[in-house]
Amino acid sequence: MTHTLAARGITITFIPRGGVLRHMTISDQGATIAPLHQAPWSPDETPAEAPPHQAWLAGDFLAAPFGPGPDGLHGLPANGDWRILPSATGTLRAILDGSVHGATVIKEFSLQDDHPFVYQRHLFIGGTGAFPVANHAMVSLPHGGKLTFSRKRWWETMADPLETTHGRSRLAYPHRAEDGAEFPAADGGTVNLHRYPWGEAHEDFVAGIEDPASRLGWTAVVRPEEGDLFLSLRNPSQLPMTMLWHSNGGRNYAPWNGRHTGCLGVEEGAALSVLGLSSRETPDPLTAAGQPAQLTLDPHGTTEIRHILGAVHWPSGQSVAGIMLDDNVLTVTGDWGAERKLPILASWLGAEAPATVTNPKPKVDWDF
Repeated sequence: MTHTLAARGITITFIPRGGVLRHMTISDQGATIAPLHQAPWSPDETPAEAPPHQAWLAGDFLAAPFGPGPDGLHGLPANGDWRILPSATGTLRAILDGSVHGATVIKEFSLQDDHPFVYQRHLFIGGTGAFPVANHAMVSLPHGGKLTFSRKRWWETMADPLETTHGRSRLAYPHRAEDGAEFPAADGGTVNLHRYPWGEAHEDFVAGIEDPASRLGWTAVVRPEEGDLFLSLRNPSQLPMTMLWHSNGGRNYAPWNGRHTGCLGVEEGAALSVLGLSSRETPDPLTAAGQPAQLTLDPHGTTEIRHILGAVHWPSGQSVAGIMLDDNVLTVTGDWGAERKLPILASWLGAEAPATVTNPKPKVDWDF
């Protein structure tokens, strides 16, 4: 069953199976924007051995633990069931059937009239231990896109390519590079992570590590042909990593069969384990810089992560050069002077201060 939540200018749909934010539709400046991706197969095309969430792969969901685990790839939140809870007007709340490391998990979406954003949070009540975590938004890019990010310390791939035998990966694994515009490729060349796609038939995964000085973490994806802009916002003191899943026809087996194209996962989280080099270092470079390497539960309290997704009309097609948050206004600036001032709940992420950022140029089995 699908549940709908709406405010003036924005509508979302939620599916309790897998806790999926399936659709996000925004009306802005006369345009209708629906930037989230949906896989092209039906549930009955998914092999029995595949992670359950692949049957309904779409939109955004919570991965906890992020990656392989006892409850399937990306954990029970991505593969289990959620029950709708009574909620205030403008809010949709759901509780996970089952627990994550002993924690009760609650998901909440909130909308505001005339705000082109979904305010999303997850609460982990009680529980023990620590694990990698991420939101798993997927952007539809059938005609390509331009990517910009809040300032990153470096970019890094996993220990092993996503695909070798039954598909293709383009990037070098494991590898680190400071410049995302010239990330090493498997063939000895370089790949510009700021332009999608990275390859015509490739499956890749790379993570960017936030500068500890950042007060606002953001990812901006311009879809020039569609004339719009997808935004992902986070508090980098909670979620210091932006992980990009490039899925563009690089898998030959079911249900993918070379047809899963034009998908970019924008996965904001804390997941040291995906870093092929940094995860082997002691101390690891996130912890050494005071950044969380994963989510740590509080057995006597509540641990919370927040995330904002949104989209606006952006007819110029310009790459985003900077984003500033101040006084409930988010100002987005293009590299040739385009500008949008957007209403937003400035304090909602818990960012420490207004921020402006410009951007110059152990083995596990993953399936995403």
